[in-house]
Amino acid sequence: MKNFFLSILKKKVKFLAKLTLKRYNPGIVGITGNIGKTSTKEAVGVVLSQARRVRASSKNFNNELGLPLSILGDWNVTEGIFFWMKVFFKSIYQLVIKNKKYPEIIVLEYGVDRAGDMKYLLDIARPHIGIFTAMGDEMPVHIEFFSGIEAIVKEKSRLIQQLPTTGFAILNADDIRVMATREYTHANVVTFGFSEKANMRISGFSSYVSEDGGGVTFKLTYGGSVVPVRIDGGLGRAPAYAAAIGAVVGLVFGMNLVKIAEALSHYIPPSGRERVIRGVRHSIIIDDTYNASPSATKEALSTLKSLSAKRKIAVLGDMLELGKYTFDEHQAIGRLIPESADLLFTVGIRAKIIAETAEKIGFSKKKIFVFTNIHEAAMQLQQKVLRGDLILIKGSQGVRMERVVKEIMAEPLRAKEFLVRQSRSWLRRAGLYD
Repeated sequence: MKNFFLSILKKKVKFLAKLTLKRYNPGIVGITGNIGKTSTKEAVGVVLSQARRVRASSKNFNNELGLPLSILGDWNVTEGIFFWMKVFFKSIYQLVIKNKKYPEIIVLEYGVDRAGDMKYLLDIARPHIGIFTAMGDEMPVHIEFFSGIEAIVKEKSRLIQQLPTTGFAILNADDIRVMATREYTHANVVTFGFSEKANMRISGFSSYVSEDGGGVTFKLTYGGSVVPVRIDGGLGRAPAYAAAIGAVVGLVFGMNLVKIAEALSHYIPPSGRERVIRGVRHSIIIDDTYNASPSATKEALSTLKSLSAKRKIAVLGDMLELGKYTFDEHQAIGRLIPESADLLFTVGIRAKIIAETAEKIGFSKKKIFVFTNIHEAAMQLQQKVLRGDLILIKGSQGVRMERVVKEIMAEPLRAKEFLVRQSRSWLRRAGLYD
C-alpha cells in the first residue's frame, strides 16, 4: 500500500514541479557528485542570496520526491497527511496566483541510486549551470545497484551532458573522473580545486582547532585576483571546495570576487559534515556523522591526522550500501588507523572489520573498543574522554552515529541546533532523503 501511495506521490509532485518551472522560469543550478553536494548547495546559496532571490533547500532533497519538493517550496516539516495537503494546496495556489517571492534561482541536488535516476530528475528540471563536485578514488556509497564506479560516473555525467551551449559546466580539477566528463559537454567549462590548472584555485589551505572551536582558512585565485577566505565551524577540504564552487557560480552571475569572499564568511558547513563541536571535559568533537563513503571516511581520517591534539580518538560506524566491496573497504579504513588515531571505537558488525584490521597491523588491542550497541559505545566513550582530546565521529546514516555525538557534547541541550536530524518516517525508508 505504501509503495502504491509513494508511486502516486511521485507522479503528482513531478507534474506540479514541471508546471511550476514553466510558470516562473527560474535559473537552475544543478549539483551532482559522490560527495559534497549539500555543502556545495549551501555555499552557492549563501553567495547568490547576496544579489538574488534564491532557494537552496535546507534539507538534502535530491531524488524523485525530494527534488520536485525543492522546486515547489521550502519545507520545514516533511511528514503526515497535513504536510502533503499543504504541498498540493500551495503548489496549485502559486500556479493560479503568481507568487512574487518565488525564487529567481533554485539550487538543486541531483542524487542517483541506480541507472535511470538522473534521466528522471532531468526530465523534471534541466539546469543551466551544472556542478560535478567529486567522485574520489574509492568506492562511493549507493554502489549496490551499479556494476562499478564507472557506471555511477556515467549516470551522474548526464547532468553535464545535457547543459546548453550557453550554460556552464563547473568541474573538479582535482578529480580525474570528473574532468573526463568535460568531453561530453558543449557548455562553457570552468574548473575549481587545488590544482594549479584550476580556473578557481584554492591555495594556502590550513585547518585549526581550539577549545572554542575550529575552522579553515585559504585563498581563492581567479584570473589574477586573490581573496582570503575564512570559514568557521568546519574542518577538512570540503568547505574550501564548496566555497570555490560558490565563488565560480557567483562570478557567472556577475558578482565580483571581493563581494563573494564577504558572502562566504557567513557560510556555515552543514550539520554532520566535519562540523566542530565542543565536547565534555574541554574536548573537541569532529562531527562527521551525516554519512560515510570510503573516500569520505579516508578524508576525515586525513583531517584527524593533520591536526594537533593531546590525544586523537576515531569513533567509526558501519559504512553501508557498499555491496560486494564491504569487506575490502572496511579493511582499507582499518589500515589507516595506526597513523591517524590513538584510540579506536567501532560501532556495528561491519565496522568490526576496521578494528580487526587495525589490530592485525600492529595497533594495540588495548586501544581498541568494539561495540554493536550504539548506546554502550557512547557511554564507554564518555568515560574515556580526557581534556584536550580530539574526537572524530563518523558512520553511515543507518548507524545513527549522531547519538554518540549528543552523549559527549558539552551542551547537549543544543543538539537540535548542531546535529543531523534523522527522520524515522517511512519517507526516509522510501528514499525521500539521501
